[in-house]
Amino acid sequence: MLMNASATFIQSYIDDLNDALNQLKPGAALTRIQAAWLGTCLTCILLMNSVCWAKFERASLGDCKVAALSWVFRKASIPWDWLLRVSVVLILKRYGITEAEVSQLLSS
Repeated sequence: MLMNASATFIQSYIDDLNDALNQLKPGAALTRIQAAWLGTCLTCILLMNSVCWAKFERASLGDCKVAALSWVFRKASIPWDWLLRVSVVLILKRYGITEAEVSQLLSS
């Protein structure tokens, strides 16, 4: 499978993440490059069913190099803690989850 751009639903999710990040912590939104990188990674994870930089490079026909992909992950100033919080909130809102008992969560 070849991958040249982020899937549209992933791009929509990233846009929602950015909006929520701006609301929770002004100035914490992803840059355009960070958002594109995250979209590429999420799309590759979906297509490859794996988190492997080499597979990502092959899927992009060499457009995304292993060194560049891993550098952004390691060195970019992405607010990972805020990104995780916002992601969880967005997923809970999207599925209308407002409460759950601990026993239900543990049995899943």
